[in-house]
Amino acid sequence: MTTQSGLSLTQAPPLSVPLRFFLTAPLFGILAAVVFIGSGPDTLLSRWTAATLAATHLMTLGYASLVMVGAISQMLPVLVGAPMPRPLLVSTIIHILLTLGTLMLAGGLLLDNNEAIQIAMLLLGSGFLLFITVSIFCLTRAKAHNSTVSGMWLAVGSLLVAVALGLRLAAEHIGYFDTVLSKSWTDVHLAWSLVGWMGILVIGVAYEVVPMFQMTPRYPQWMQRWLTKLILAGLVLWACISLLPIVNPATQALLMGALSSALATSLALFAGTTLYLQRRRRRRLKDVTLQFWHLAMYSLLACALLWIAGQLWPALANWQKFGYLLGTLFIAGFVVSVINGMLYKIVPFLVWLHLQSQNSARIKLPNMKEIILNRWAQRQFYLHGLSLLLFLCTVFKPIWFLYPLAILFAFSSLLLFLNIYSALRVYKKVRVHQENCA
Repeated sequence: MTTQSGLSLTQAPPLSVPLRFFLTAPLFGILAAVVFIGSGPDTLLSRWTAATLAATHLMTLGYASLVMVGAISQMLPVLVGAPMPRPLLVSTIIHILLTLGTLMLAGGLLLDNNEAIQIAMLLLGSGFLLFITVSIFCLTRAKAHNSTVSGMWLAVGSLLVAVALGLRLAAEHIGYFDTVLSKSWTDVHLAWSLVGWMGILVIGVAYEVVPMFQMTPRYPQWMQRWLTKLILAGLVLWACISLLPIVNPATQALLMGALSSALATSLALFAGTTLYLQRRRRRRLKDVTLQFWHLAMYSLLACALLWIAGQLWPALANWQKFGYLLGTLFIAGFVVSVINGMLYKIVPFLVWLHLQSQNSARIKLPNMKEIILNRWAQRQFYLHGLSLLLFLCTVFKPIWFLYPLAILFAFSSLLLFLNIYSALRVYKKVRVHQENCA
């Protein structure tokens, strides 16, 4: 079966391949909330506190990256036309390595346990290396050549850089190297992780899923062709100027400010274009996926504008909570919101697709709105939106808002898990009925 949009649906991997990642990811959101509750308001004193580092990696590696790895495992055969070899075995190994590695890393950072961090380095390095290798193997055999495939290439390449930098920083943290890397190395690691891996992947995937699922016009051709490439080029130049002493300090600061502002402008351009296209969608009914995407795009716009403001007013950039505010808007506001929005479309679609492909008895199948009930998805959106608001409020009064935000975010993550699990229960129930009728 192939859709008119060019999807190779007959090559879709078993449902358990992406679903194992999707089900595990929200549990890391709950763990991040537990870290905030256990550590209290002191968590926000600095981006370098053990609790902040642990919670950040639970969110970026455990929540966001697991969903993205699962999504790519699904998209490689369907969008790219290059099935993953031995998908069940490969996805199981990657899932185990990344899940255990993230748990060990967060625990090692939180407890200052070097042995746990060493094990985490081995697990995460192996898991990501296997995923990157398989992704590159599939992408080199791609039958489709479009902006989404290009975005996946650039995102996977960015992930490789981010992982290499992360392993080097972790090795320094546990005393493997006598030389101490400057703060700039951590900033470059963050940039390649957030803007390169996550940002470029979201943009590349959006070119396909926003018009398909939200009935919008397509993104402008010039944007599809150039935006992700320009972002990657900006990252490369920014990293080189940041890490290599090729110019004097004054010129270096000026160039870094200009390049980072250009990167922020590129992200803002994507967010603004997405919001414009969504206003012109053919289907005008409100949808929880659209609400999540709106929240994500406004958060990305706010993050980009805040960064540019920090370049114009150094006092703002030197504010102790500036990095926390940027991270909250980008990770919780943009990345997590997009992930939630995509899951509420992708999971019901995959369940329906697999039931349809096995429907030899021609029984009536549930429609996508019956696979995950809209009222429960809507409740989770409200919990997520309110927790994001409290995330921002903690900048000013952490002692008031930290515990309520952690509790709300934990409940939001739990409800996302239960909603995805409910889709799995529908699948199993209908499969039993199909087998009985066959």
